[in-house]
Amino acid sequence: MNIQSLRVVGTIEGISFLLLLFVAMPVKYFLGNPILVKYIGMGHGVLFVLFLLVLFIVCERQKWSIQIFLLGLFASVLPFAPFFFDRKLKKLQQQQDQTSSQ
Repeated sequence: MNIQSLRVVGTIEGISFLLLLFVAMPVKYFLGNPILVKYIGMGHGVLFVLFLLVLFIVCERQKWSIQIFLLGLFASVLPFAPFFFDRKLKKLQQQQDQTSSQ
């Protein structure tokens, strides 16, 4: 697992969260059809757990502080926040690439 893997999983998890909140939930409550919540919710739950697992592994391998893990955890429960966390990860990835190329 590397930073790029974390970024990909985080982006997919963030998209699944937005689909759950802004597509599946309105369909359930405004149209009375809960089927999308069942499937999108299940997918989002799996992606959420996967994101936390990958976040933990990458934090351990990169020897990042607990603050970065907590920032990722916090970002994963707020709409749109995973995309801001991804910008942080991109900066960390660029720093790592610069360090390894020297």
